[in-house]
Amino acid sequence: MGTKSAISALAALAQESRLAIFRLLVAVGPEGLAASKIAEQLEVPSSSLSFHLKELSHADLIVARQDGRFIIYSANFGAMNDLIGFLTESCCGGNPCGPASLPKSVAKKAGTKHITKTTAKA
Repeated sequence: MGTKSAISALAALAQESRLAIFRLLVAVGPEGLAASKIAEQLEVPSSSLSFHLKELSHADLIVARQDGRFIIYSANFGAMNDLIGFLTESCCGGNPCGPASLPKSVAKKAGTKHITKTTAKA
């Protein structure tokens, strides 16, 4: 994923309703949901839902397919994984990262146990 695509995806997700829609579609999985079900579950008016779906679609974060008389929307998992990869490709400068490498104060806030050399031996 290039920088422009990442910026487009992040911009699309930087809005409360669109983030909620995307997270719902990720949770539902590849089968997706009809727009009416998305509107119902998130209590988003259909007039604004179509705008949000268009923005997510333009950012390539969701895909739409025709199923009879319904349009089914699902998360574009490939684009999501590309975005995650773009954001983490230079993570920690090539050094091991994760809960064990976090400072104790950050690990505690994140709800993870900080592993030190002393506790790792125990």
